[in-house]
Amino acid sequence: MIVLGIETSCDETAAAVCKDGTVLSSVVASQEDHARYGGVVPEIASRSHERLLLETANEALSRSSVRKRELDGIAVTRGPGLMGALLTGVSFTHGMALGLNIPSIGLNHMEAHIFANFIAYPELQFPFLCLLVSGGHTQIWRVERLGDYELIGETRDDAAGEAFDKGARILGLGYPGGVEIEKAAEGGNPDAVAFPRALYKTDAVEFSFSGLKTALLRHVELRGGTLPQSELADVAASYQHAIVDVLLSKLRLAIDKTEVSTALVGGGVAANSLLRKKAEADFSDCTILYPEIALCTDNAAMIAFLGEIYLMRENKVGHTHSVVPNLRLSS
Repeated sequence: MIVLGIETSCDETAAAVCKDGTVLSSVVASQEDHARYGGVVPEIASRSHERLLLETANEALSRSSVRKRELDGIAVTRGPGLMGALLTGVSFTHGMALGLNIPSIGLNHMEAHIFANFIAYPELQFPFLCLLVSGGHTQIWRVERLGDYELIGETRDDAAGEAFDKGARILGLGYPGGVEIEKAAEGGNPDAVAFPRALYKTDAVEFSFSGLKTALLRHVELRGGTLPQSELADVAASYQHAIVDVLLSKLRLAIDKTEVSTALVGGGVAANSLLRKKAEADFSDCTILYPEIALCTDNAAMIAFLGEIYLMRENKVGHTHSVVPNLRLSS
């Protein structure tokens, strides 16, 4: 089976082609217009998707040497994400699928992040845990099988990715925040500032990052609103370590509670090198897996891959799947 995947949940316009479980091509057109605003502007994102989507899909088909008439189906992200951005991808998919008279299917973006790990690790066995960390989500799931997910814990307020983005804005850094803070933290002392780690010593598998952001804001305000350049590395390193420490402490707690010793880390924050290094050092008794960097950030390879799995299981898939900006993995 050959499936085209389309991803437009936020500010990445992406398309990919998957054939019989192998990703033949993956193209991501990053929208650079948002950097000047320090975050994603929904209206700009949806308009950029409209401008970039056809070209991106054609490029994915060209790189895979697959023609449109050879496609057996199309998969697209239907949520969670920005309403306008999602509508652009779903509308494009509807039109293309109807024109080619092939089935299409709408997928959960976060579910695709989980199953992106099967692209990197085909031998992966159920059950496993998955720490999903992105700009909009910080959750730990127990995955029994395809479609069978139990939420072990999630954030009470902000996501880890949002904490990185807003922290970078407070520090006067660029966007995306996770990348900028990681760069700024190089050579810094992670113990320089004692930032709070909410719920760190509790036995609840829950996260909270709003207090950490406030602490960073207050720290900067006490220095007149702008950090001296000489302090930036130490503050960035301390802030980054606070986020990573909380993520990994709750992952350890989830592993101990469920007695499931294989854990995946997915989503954009999974690309953070400190998170990966500390996980390798702190979880020597477990199996901690990450997909390659290109599969951590938003991409269509994971959509095409998961779409093929679902399309092979369903005899008929209609073209009427709706957009759900706050779509969850389970009720």
